[in-house]
Amino acid sequence: MSILLPTASGETRIYVPRSESVTYAADLPLRSRVVFSAAHVVADPLRTAADAPAAVDWDATLAFRRHLWAHGLGVAEAMDTAQRGMGLDWTGAAELIRRSAAEARSVAGRIACGVGTDQLTGPAATLDEVVAAYEEQLAVVEETGAQSVLMASRALAAVAKGPEDYLEVYGRLLRQAAEPVILHWLGPMFDPALAGYWGSDDLDSATATFLDVIAAHPDKVDGVKISLLDAGREVELRRRLPKGVRCYTGDDFNYPELIEGDEQGFSHALLGAFDPLAPLASAAVSALDTGDTAGFRRILDPTVELSRHLFQAPTRFYKTGVVLLAWLAGHQSHFTMVGGLQSARSLPHLARAYELADRIGLFPDPGLAEARMRGLLAVHGVDA
Repeated sequence: MSILLPTASGETRIYVPRSESVTYAADLPLRSRVVFSAAHVVADPLRTAADAPAAVDWDATLAFRRHLWAHGLGVAEAMDTAQRGMGLDWTGAAELIRRSAAEARSVAGRIACGVGTDQLTGPAATLDEVVAAYEEQLAVVEETGAQSVLMASRALAAVAKGPEDYLEVYGRLLRQAAEPVILHWLGPMFDPALAGYWGSDDLDSATATFLDVIAAHPDKVDGVKISLLDAGREVELRRRLPKGVRCYTGDDFNYPELIEGDEQGFSHALLGAFDPLAPLASAAVSALDTGDTAGFRRILDPTVELSRHLFQAPTRFYKTGVVLLAWLAGHQSHFTMVGGLQSARSLPHLARAYELADRIGLFPDPGLAEARMRGLLAVHGVDA
């Protein structure tokens, strides 16, 4: 049976969905790579945006995290995939961190949580205010027993006058961190407010400052997450990290080659793309655990076209496609997002995401995915 999908040109074309599901098996636990999925939140469509904390369906949100842990992935919590700064405020994020960390303890799941400064609702007047905001969030995460991810700060980007300010802020935070943290470098394609992070728009200069922060506190840095969508730059930086400091790729365009690595090393993973791709990511890394690099690439390479589509410019709206796929896959009962972000992508974009996901066998129940896609098209006036 076929379905009519709208295209970017304003026309429709026929697509024939797959009729049978695909099973991806993995031998758990995963051993050769540390793999985190940055996880989305499930909105409660019966609550309003004015509700505090954010209108989150906690049961469905935690159920999705159990799905990720069941596939052997760690959960990167309260990151940008969870709409931090795009619908989820600090009050909601703190609640999410506490609930998810408790759930992780109950199932022995790996979890790392985002530490930022988003409780600062206006531009920070001083570096001390930025540090204090980071410290408040760091305390919340450490109290739960979760690992901390020091996220890039819009407030710091706004107030910092140069590299020395980044060295001061991160130095103060790393000295007091109870356990080694993950440092997160999020590029402006994900958040335009982070342009010039580490004190320069020149990426070579910014990289030098980033490495200076790590070199001054290597015992307090578990690893770094790089989200610049530049594979060559990530490899170069990876080779310059101190011994024992991991590189977690955040490159949703080039992750298979970066995770596979080369003769000089490899990247672990902390990826928003692995939210929808968890079963395939798990199976692929399981193959890598046995030395089957060809099998790893055979599973993961076909997912790249979908990931690049989800993360196409404006990249910060990738969450819309991620939540669409969770709905189509049956992980939640609706396609509603915190802050109404389901409207951030066009119908042709969403239709293409459905097609690419169906082609790689992402949906456990292809019939359900097709029926839900037809319903979405009908709401938009498309007779599929």
